[in-house]
Amino acid sequence: MDIIEQIEEIFRRHGGRCYDGARVEPVSALEHALQCAWLAEWARADTALVAAALLHDIGHLIDTGGGTDSIDDVHELRGVGLLASSFPAAVLEPIRLHVQAKRYLVALDPSYGAQLTPASAHSLRLQGGAFDASQMHQFEDQPHAEAAVMLRRWDDQAKTPGRCTPPLAYYLSLLEELRAGARMPRRTIVGAFDA
Repeated sequence: MDIIEQIEEIFRRHGGRCYDGARVEPVSALEHALQCAWLAEWARADTALVAAALLHDIGHLIDTGGGTDSIDDVHELRGVGLLASSFPAAVLEPIRLHVQAKRYLVALDPSYGAQLTPASAHSLRLQGGAFDASQMHQFEDQPHAEAAVMLRRWDDQAKTPGRCTPPLAYYLSLLEELRAGARMPRRTIVGAFDA
């Protein structure tokens, strides 16, 4: 099965579920992904970063036979594992680093941690909490750290029930063109391409 078809199938089968237990959020996994991509587009992020925003949590949706609220599910690494052979580093690295970006932001600005949803604060504890000074410098030195921080901020904002976004089909088309290496047409408004 082609990677775009796999992504569509994963979202079709698992995207409608809401996060549950200690990870409960007010939107479904698909709503969260679409909102995150939409926020990236509104910020005029490049196509690769919009794709990363859409796919950053796909690792949560890969069926692993059940999870638990008491361990870190390393979803960022599982997601990159699924996508690695089909997308460039500009998509993969922000996904891989978005959990580290949360840990970085909490260390950089303690008020950031106070704004996290209870679910995100819970996962932060499982992921190791705030970075120390050495970890912050190591994070900052990575080529895609800035993109990961932007992705992390959209991730935090992409939890609004009922927010209207372009449909998944729109973003799957964007992924297909990105994967094919096609030059993307200029967007004049979010959710539409110029001819």
